[in-house]
Amino acid sequence: MALASLIPLAEEGSCPPADVRRPGRVRRLQGRVLLGAGLALLPWLGYLAGTLPPAEAAAWVSLDALEAAALLTAGSRLLRGDARHRAPAAAAAALLLADACADLATAAAGPDLAVAVAMAVLAELPLAALCAAIAARPPRTRPGPSAAPRPRHGQNSSW
Repeated sequence: MALASLIPLAEEGSCPPADVRRPGRVRRLQGRVLLGAGLALLPWLGYLAGTLPPAEAAAWVSLDALEAAALLTAGSRLLRGDARHRAPAAAAAALLLADACADLATAAAGPDLAVAVAMAVLAELPLAALCAAIAARPPRTRPGPSAAPRPRHGQNSSW
């Protein structure tokens, strides 16, 4: 039996599933930003693992790996038009906010604190705000007939 016979093909004129739609220009841009940020974190994970003491590296690499996973998931789902992008976007927002707070709380005075402030202000907090806005945006509704049929002209709809 051929594998192709197991994969259902879309019939001509059929619509995609209700939770998958072609994203608009803004959603595609947002998806690219989230994917880019998630991809940028991958080499950063290696840098942290190689430069921090093992106990610190485990904590920071774990946090940043979760951020990367959430960003990559939300970004790829946005680009596909998948309505399930909200949960990973919300998780990314919470993780980015926690990361910024932890960076600021643990940074030593001087250049370390300046770098922590710069990363929070220029990267982590704006990205967290974008993720929160994406997660909080209500889903788009598909135009079409409502769930309840409308009464036809001349029929009494009060009974």
